[in-house]
Amino acid sequence: MSVVISDEILQASGLTLDEFRQEIALHLFQIGRLSLGYASQLAEMKPSVFRQLLKQRNIPLYSYDVDDFELDLKNLRELGRL
Repeated sequence: MSVVISDEILQASGLTLDEFRQEIALHLFQIGRLSLGYASQLAEMKPSVFRQLLKQRNIPLYSYDVDDFELDLKNLRELGRL
């Protein structure tokens, strides 16, 4: 499947086509809709280069929220380690 971005929209964004692709990839990765592999593919970058872009933008590579923490605590209690 292909997505067509009109020249008008691209021009209005003030971005090059590569930058536009990268911005979409960064956003979809950040909200958890694309994995690192797919996001780097969309951005047409090697995963290592895409990781550097994430670092420059202060976007974490991994998401660890309260639910993850609570699950870790539960598992540690069940294992007798807490």
